[in-house]
Amino acid sequence: MQRLSTPAVLAFLAALCLLPARTAGQAPPQPAPVQEPHPPANKPRTPPPAQTPEEELQRAIDEAGNDRAALVRNLEAYLKKYPDSPRKADIYRALVETSLQLRDTARAADYAERLVALSPDDTSMTLVAIQLLERVGEPEGLKRATHYATRILDSMRRETPAAKSPRLSLQEWEAERQRLRMTVLLLRGRLYLKQGARADARRDLEESYALQPNAAAAEKLGEIAELEKDLNRAVTQYAQAFVLADAADGGANRQAIRRKLGNTWRLAHGSEDGLGEYLLRTYDALSAAAGGAPVPRNPQARDPYDFTLRRIPDGAPLALAAARGKVLVLDFWTTWCGPCRALEPHFERVAAEFRATDGVLFLFANCDDDETLVPPYLAAEKLQSTAVFADGLNRFFAVNAYPTVLVLDRSGKIAYRSEGYGEEEFEKSLAAAIRGALAAPPPAH
Repeated sequence: MQRLSTPAVLAFLAALCLLPARTAGQAPPQPAPVQEPHPPANKPRTPPPAQTPEEELQRAIDEAGNDRAALVRNLEAYLKKYPDSPRKADIYRALVETSLQLRDTARAADYAERLVALSPDDTSMTLVAIQLLERVGEPEGLKRATHYATRILDSMRRETPAAKSPRLSLQEWEAERQRLRMTVLLLRGRLYLKQGARADARRDLEESYALQPNAAAAEKLGEIAELEKDLNRAVTQYAQAFVLADAADGGANRQAIRRKLGNTWRLAHGSEDGLGEYLLRTYDALSAAAGGAPVPRNPQARDPYDFTLRRIPDGAPLALAAARGKVLVLDFWTTWCGPCRALEPHFERVAAEFRATDGVLFLFANCDDDETLVPPYLAAEKLQSTAVFADGLNRFFAVNAYPTVLVLDRSGKIAYRSEGYGEEEFEKSLAAAIRGALAAPPPAH
């Protein structure tokens, strides 16, 4: 099933439903000449020709224009009239994405679930549905999200190496499965915890952490221990989460973990004396468990041009040293971030405006914890700008919210920073910042 380009809903559906153009020079059909110059007043008027479903869908899109709320209303009215439309899956995707842009999480979750019902094997959309239902937090929705997560895990157990892509080695395939299993167990553990099933939550979170130590699982395990008044275990889990969050690409909030860790340490010991030494021991223990290898990428980088990033999907290195003296435009994003998706077409339009301009490099810098989710997402989105993994560049620039867009001038200093998604002036302000950076004199060497 085709993956709809996330924020470019109007363009996608318009392209999907446009009718064949009339042949050039072909005159429109003319009505037969009227024989009676003054037809009787009671003569019935000829009704307008009926529209095909495709024409009605096109009209629903055209009438909405750039009004996303109107597009949602029109597409829902169309589906009510044509519940078995062959375009149903694509329209559902459009409704998911448009609802996310409108910050209507409940509606987005509803249509994501409808897509899952149509394509139960679509793991990517199932993960989207799980996270949206978790965000809504309605009890029955949490139960369904838990069922979806269980279904993914059961399906993974049945998979054999015969199902792997020939482009992947057995080791790569197993590593991808391990990362996906770690992610789904983390999601299901959080769902169990929200439903009060602590034992089930602890089991899943511990397995997630065992597959790949991660700050998110450790933090939730700390919360469970704190709820159960086991302060020493809570301190251990929060300390692990704090240490691991330093290397996580935006997956955990170190400041929040620091507050939880400090609180439990004070409850256990009366003050924060000794907490620093304990954190150092935790760091050493985790580093030893990882074989002493440095966790973060580009750990020695001291300026942006020290970074070497990995292209997606082939992993080819992209050394930013080659961009020295250029204006660098970075969009830090994740696959799970609705505003990131909404920002994509605006970023792409600005990139297209400067595509023929020498001295500007646009990069989509992905910050997902689970990198296996990224290539399928990009294959569906078909972005024009170069996509790379952030590989620590987000930490260097203290990116703590998504999306974050930066413009670096020719010397590598930040000339523009935008956090979150604000549609109205984004393209104008970003383009103006790029032109300003290009107009500035190059740095002296």
